[in-house]
Amino acid sequence: MNQRPVLLVSILAWAWMAACQRAAPGQATPLAATSFPPPRTPQAPARGFYMGLLPNAAEGQPLEEAYRQAARHAEFVPIWGRPSPFYALPDDLAGDWGQVFVGQLVYRNGMFPLLHLSFVDQGMKLQQPPGLPSASLSDPAWRARYKQAALRVVELYHPPYISLGNEVNRWYEKYGAAEGPNAFQHWVSLYEETYAAIKRISPETQVFCTFAREIVAENREADLSVLEMFDPQSMDLLVFTSYPYAVRGINRPADIPSDYYSQALEYMPGKPLGFSELGWPSLEVFGGEQGQSDFIAQAAGRLTREQGVGLRLFGWAWLHDLGSGEGIGLIRRDGTPKMAYDTWKAISDR
Repeated sequence: MNQRPVLLVSILAWAWMAACQRAAPGQATPLAATSFPPPRTPQAPARGFYMGLLPNAAEGQPLEEAYRQAARHAEFVPIWGRPSPFYALPDDLAGDWGQVFVGQLVYRNGMFPLLHLSFVDQGMKLQQPPGLPSASLSDPAWRARYKQAALRVVELYHPPYISLGNEVNRWYEKYGAAEGPNAFQHWVSLYEETYAAIKRISPETQVFCTFAREIVAENREADLSVLEMFDPQSMDLLVFTSYPYAVRGINRPADIPSDYYSQALEYMPGKPLGFSELGWPSLEVFGGEQGQSDFIAQAAGRLTREQGVGLRLFGWAWLHDLGSGEGIGLIRRDGTPKMAYDTWKAISDR
């Protein structure tokens, strides 16, 4: 549909703003840095998988209340920093920002952080630490900086889950597998080196990199053959972001083939599956509130567990709509719940 690219660019721009995890302009947020409980491995809920989302606030809602609201039906929160480039994330987590957002808002509300350490900057360019203005994925100095940042984050938190790189296959689709200093093979080798180093200091941490199930800008599915480049022994679970309505020809959840997610396990048999972000809008063109509700139910049933998939992480994009015409939140910007929120709660509570 010709309106999808504009819609999706708008959504991604809003998502970047939401990831900053700050209150709305003019909204009082009387948070102070505080000590937080030591990191812990969360107990698996009775439903068998963890649920999570970004607790962005509704209009006029204090951010603390948004996190408390999220915690009633979720166990994890994605953490990107302020958002932060990989080389700044350890300091952000170690300072007041980490004490407030991870310690007070996440841990003290009984949730755990899903930490993301991305290496990609806007425009699908490599994040460049100070002193390395023209580095590439094959640059030994850049690789050492990335691994050092990952290890420091793990030493700080010993997190239950950490994602090394977000939607990494978008890099593969742009730069290719094997040719040039930024070829994807250089990321694969760095990922596997970093995985091994993390396991030496925190063997209980579940380590993975996140893949995009769709190439949103091109309204198509991603090339899953990229999974062949990874050693399955260095991937604790297979995790996707997924916005399937972005794919040309998918207008309702019923249009999604039943093996849409499970076919990825052909490359990594028996691997647990997770979603760091799922999204389907409540816009009428995609089935309205009923379509959004149906997608949540099917993503946790027909498309995963009913295919024999071991579902581990079930993450929705965000709690409240980000603005008019976006519609991915479970609750409207004014605080009005949608059908999808009832479905979310029912899955959480059963």
